[in-house]
Amino acid sequence: MPSAPGYVRDYQQERKTELARGGRRKHTLRLRARRLAVKMGMVKPHDGKDLDHEKPLSQGGTNSPSNFDVESAHANRSYPRTSKGAIKGKG
Repeated sequence: MPSAPGYVRDYQQERKTELARGGRRKHTLRLRARRLAVKMGMVKPHDGKDLDHEKPLSQGGTNSPSNFDVESAHANRSYPRTSKGAIKGKG
């Protein structure tokens, strides 16, 4: 959705918010898992596959190969929805 006319992004505030939410650390952990999976031959670079952490990193999951599965990007990023469009939750 386009921004309002004259809107200016506050990059400093965006950075503070990113760091408060765990910021780049989570992203870095996911990249490490991806590199490990490539080395192990589980995935190939730019193959459109995602690593699905069985126990999410945000809930204390690890980046060990026993904690992730290879899934299509669509399967990993879409969630079941109710008839009203709300997310049912993973489970």
